[in-house]
Parts: sequence; structure tokens; C-alpha cells
Amino acid sequence: MTVERRQLIWLGLAVVGAVLIYELRGALPPFIAGMAVAYLLDPLADRLEAVGCPRTAAVLIILGSFLAVLVAAAVLLFPILQVQVVELLARLPDYIQKGRDAIMPMFERLQASLSDAEVERLRSAVGDVAGNILGWLGQIVGGLWSGGLALFNALSLVVIMPVVAFYLLRDWDRIVAHVDGLLPRGAAATIREQVGEIDDRLSGFVRGQALVCLALGTWYAVGLTLVGLDFGVLVGVGAGLISFIPYLGTGLGLVVGFGLALAQFDSWLPIGLVAAVFATGQILEGYVLTPRLVGQRVGLHPVWVLFALMAGGALLGFTGVLLAVPAAAVIGVLVRFAIARYLQSPLYRSRSGEPADGGGDAAAERSEAVADRE
Repeated sequence: MTVERRQLIWLGLAVVGAVLIYELRGALPPFIAGMAVAYLLDPLADRLEAVGCPRTAAVLIILGSFLAVLVAAAVLLFPILQVQVVELLARLPDYIQKGRDAIMPMFERLQASLSDAEVERLRSAVGDVAGNILGWLGQIVGGLWSGGLALFNALSLVVIMPVVAFYLLRDWDRIVAHVDGLLPRGAAATIREQVGEIDDRLSGFVRGQALVCLALGTWYAVGLTLVGLDFGVLVGVGAGLISFIPYLGTGLGLVVGFGLALAQFDSWLPIGLVAAVFATGQILEGYVLTPRLVGQRVGLHPVWVLFALMAGGALLGFTGVLLAVPAAAVIGVLVRFAIARYLQSPLYRSRSGEPADGGGDAAAERSEAVADRE
């Protein structure tokens, strides 16, 4: 079989897989979540199995403990969050009115200093920007809802996801061995190397980032509550949960917390303490949590992760959000692999007036330097 024919087969399989994911996106979230749980907990199951615990018993212990922690957290946090959400919605009109009262004098002074034509252009520009932002957010939220969030209900979380996680975690090693046995023999070593790199980067990001989100959510919730901010638990937990999106968790939490502090407090000290909670959280994340828990070899740039999450949400809704980080890791590794192959190819090495292998030593040195940096 020629190289071109093999490439067409792989391309066809990729297209078929993409079409199936798109068509089944409404039914996939519980299965993707179960696979993610199995992937996260597999190292713990391997450790228990290594010390003599049967695989099924190890899976029951680990998965049972994991679900017990989730249920305990939900039981403890849900009543508090429910009360704070209801109270926040009740106070929201007052907060909006306070914001209007604070902004309108500044807008009136700005309007007095501008001509009528300039004021009209400013209003038009602000209206266009606000409309574009609201339209973009509406598309994202609508995509999330229609793409499967409505189907990702309590039944999926309580029943389907744990069952999928149990069977995948129990049979994880056998599934991996079976897939490995189906690899084309000529390319098996290369595929194993690339999959190993994907696993290294993805596991480092997902497992580490989950611990970072948990630590930040706890820090923000406790800190804001101690400061005395109303809805501190809600703001802190929310900021921690979305901290897997680079900079968005801290940034959005700071904006919401700072706005609530301005509406609640009359002095600047508690307002400054609210800002200090998020500032120290960002310092902890950047200099302690992320280096220790995520590491420096993850290779997923924050901008690339942010783009992947937004693109996945826009294309596939909630299913796309679940698949965004794995897809970003796979694409990143494959792009680096393609660049390394390109740097070793005659297309890169050849120069005008030289044979295809001319300048090979210098190109090889540059390729090795790039590989070392990776």
C-alpha cells in the first residue's frame, strides 16, 4: 500500500470520527465524563493493584471514595449556594440601580465636554460593541444548551457516568493493550511515542489543573467569607471552578467580587481586602500551585487552551467543552511532530542550486536544538 493511500485512509477515518462526534454530541457528555473520571483515577487503581489488591476491588474502593467526596461536597455546598443565588437574584435590581447612579454623573460630564456629533458616534460605537459582545455570548450559551447541556441531567450524572467510569476503569489496561495490538506494525513505535507524549501532557494538565481549581476555589471562598463579602462562597466557588480557563477564573471573580464589594461596603479597607484575596490567589497559582501541581512540561499554552475551549463550545456545545483540552493536547503534539519531520525533510534542507541533502548537517543541528527545547 502506498503512502498516499494510507494517508487517505487515515484522513477518511478522521472525517468519519468527526462527523460521528458532531451527530452524537447530545448523547456523548456522560460517556466523556465517565472516560475522564476513569483516566484520572487509573494511576491510583494501578498502585493498589501493584500492592496486591484485585483490580475490581481497587476500582470499587477508588470510585466509591471519589463519588463519596463529590456527594459530600454537594451536600455541604448546595444549600449555601442555593440560598446565595436566590438572594443575589433578589438584590440584583438594586445593584444595577446603584451602578447606574454611579456611572451616570461621569457619563453626563463626558457628554458635556463633547459635541453632539461626537456623542452620537460614541453611543453608536458603544452600542455596536455591546451588541456584538451580547450576541457572541448568546451564541456560546445557546450552543452549550442546544449542544447537550439540557440532556446532561441528573440521570446522566447519577447513573450513566459512574457506570461508564466503573467499566472503563476496570478494563482500562485491557482496552489499552487491545488498541495497541491493532496499531499498524510499521508505525506502531511512532504512534506509541506520540500517544505517550499526549498522555504526559494531558495528564499533567488535567490532574494538576483539577487540584489547582480545588485549591483556588477553597482559597477564594474562605477568604471572601472572612472579609465579610456577601455571596463570598458563591463567588469563590464559581471563580475556582472556572479557573481551568486561563485567567478567566481570577479575572471574572475579581470583577464580580469587586463590584459586590463596592455595592456593599462604605469604606475602602474591605474593598481592598477583596482585591487582595484575588491578588494573593493569582500569586499562589502562578508561583506555587501551577509549578508544583501542573508542572512546566505540559506544553499547553494558556491562549491555545482558551481558544480550544471557546471553539469547542461554539462548535459542539457542552460536548465540545469536554473535548477541548484533550483535542488541544493532541493537536499540539501532532503539530510539533509535523514540524520536527519537516525540519528533517529535503523540503527544509535543500537550498537553491544545491542537491536535496545539501546543508543536512546544519539542518540536523537545528532540528536537534528544537527537539531539545521541546
